[in-house]
Amino acid sequence: MLLNFQYHQVSQSNKKTPLVLIHGLFGSLSNLGVIARAFNDSHDIVQIDVRNHGHSPHSNEMNYQFMAQDVLETMQNLNIDQFTVIGHSMGGKIAMKLAEVARQQIEQLVVLDMAPFAYQENHHDVIFKALFAVEQAQITTRKEAIEIMRQYIREEMVIQFLLMSFKQGKWLFNLHSISEHYHDILNWDNIISWSKPALFIRGADSGYIAKEQHITALEQQFPYYQLETIEGAGHWLHAQKPDQVIEKIKNYLN
Repeated sequence: MLLNFQYHQVSQSNKKTPLVLIHGLFGSLSNLGVIARAFNDSHDIVQIDVRNHGHSPHSNEMNYQFMAQDVLETMQNLNIDQFTVIGHSMGGKIAMKLAEVARQQIEQLVVLDMAPFAYQENHHDVIFKALFAVEQAQITTRKEAIEIMRQYIREEMVIQFLLMSFKQGKWLFNLHSISEHYHDILNWDNIISWSKPALFIRGADSGYIAKEQHITALEQQFPYYQLETIEGAGHWLHAQKPDQVIEKIKNYLN
């Protein structure tokens, strides 16, 4: 599947390996814009909408094999042979899967607040209820959507994040397919260990890379991993502490 993307190119004179930025669940290509802007003078940058998100095609199939293959096909269509991947949350899992299906093409790997691990906790039950409630109400304005969502979701930042994908009374993401495949999104099939250094950045207030079993998963699949922690940040660490996240990415890429 060819994905919707934005492609920013720099001059040929001092070009570094292209960066591919992959957003998380319920997101779109603009979500990692703060990171894109930090590197757009030095790297070609491809920001993508993953399948069932943004303006990319919808599908009844959704797992990490499909989603990683989508990214690879899109890069091949752009004639990009070597690239570095930066992924957040679900996008981090897509990035890690690319380390398996595109080993020769991936130069460096950055994962934001996600482990190569099959999570059991449902972090999105309330969000799904809010999203379906908005859809079923058949409303057309953001104001009406906010009023409904506040009945379910307390965090205003989460509501505003979700509303980035609310256009003309509809969700851009394929809510039904995402709901049906939520287990596949939580799940993870271990990959053969990746032999290159990989950077993992976690929020100190997040639980996604917090348990011993998360660290064990990193050690087994990414034995040359580097783990950095952003204090005062949760799961949306790049939005909460962008400067610190960007600094750690720059240090790794250099």
